[in-house]
Amino acid sequence: MKFTYNWKISDLEKVEKNGLKVFSCFACGGGSSFGYKMSGFDVIGCNDIDPEMMQTYRANHNPKFHFLESIETFRLRNDLPQELFDLDILDGSPPCSSFSMAGNREKNWGENKQFREGQAEQVLDDLFFHYIALAKKLKPKVVIAENVKGMLMGNAKGYVKKILRDFDEAGYDCQLFLLNAATMGVPQKRERVFFVGRRKDLKLPKLEISFNEKPISVLEALETIKDINYKGKDRSHTKTGTLWNLVKPGKPFSTVHPKKHMFNTFKLPKHQPCMTITATENIFHYESCRGLSKYEVSVLSSFPLDYKFKSDSLAHYQCGMSVPPLFVHRISEQIYLQLFKK
Repeated sequence: MKFTYNWKISDLEKVEKNGLKVFSCFACGGGSSFGYKMSGFDVIGCNDIDPEMMQTYRANHNPKFHFLESIETFRLRNDLPQELFDLDILDGSPPCSSFSMAGNREKNWGENKQFREGQAEQVLDDLFFHYIALAKKLKPKVVIAENVKGMLMGNAKGYVKKILRDFDEAGYDCQLFLLNAATMGVPQKRERVFFVGRRKDLKLPKLEISFNEKPISVLEALETIKDINYKGKDRSHTKTGTLWNLVKPGKPFSTVHPKKHMFNTFKLPKHQPCMTITATENIFHYESCRGLSKYEVSVLSSFPLDYKFKSDSLAHYQCGMSVPPLFVHRISEQIYLQLFKK
């Protein structure tokens, strides 16, 4: 089946299974898990530290195995199911705010952070290495890790070198790919780095991955759900509404703010893909000063329109924290064709 950014979970029933197994770490809302399922993989389980996210993941994916704990304690378990030692792909998106160009970067490196209610404190920039240690233990055929573009910039390059060194010591040849979801059928400009490690003893070929699909505009994407009469919260009678009247579509509110604040708050462009959707409700519609509905956020993130969010207010957060399903579908499809099918 050919998937687009507008789809439903029931569509997965039409997908031909390829017999390959995936386990997802830092699973969040399960965006990447949907992507693998689109490509025919069986996602047998997940790990996440956030109880709310785990509850939502289970409601939408019904995984065989689910572990609610930090990656640090999870990798040290001595009671893991045998199936996890026979994986085709180990998938993970270690929390990446430490490396984001929009954050404090170096100022936060090495510090304990509790970045969401209900979670234990973690040193975010260590999580990637705990993940590689898990891969060394489970020995999947392929390891995939997604992170922000900021990892390739400035002092963060040192972390990348250490990550590649740890992959090598764990027994994996690793390739890096900088990809943009907007060139892969997702109506959102979301650049991400993908580390793809191939287990050395299997002598799998190098991957060749590149995409250049025609960008999908916000207007084109939202037109597909225009019959859904469900809009986000109106903000026209607030101070934000005054700024919304002044800011141009596709631009941050800082361009019109008297003190240049709100540089991470945007008005949607109309004829271009959406800017990167983050965990914060910081994007306003181009026609009226309102936030985005859960359906608008879903279609711009290629999440299924029948996704069971714990609450409508969490849709922006869960999509912003997750990898767009179509993003991972395009990648995992190529991994299957180039590494496994052959």
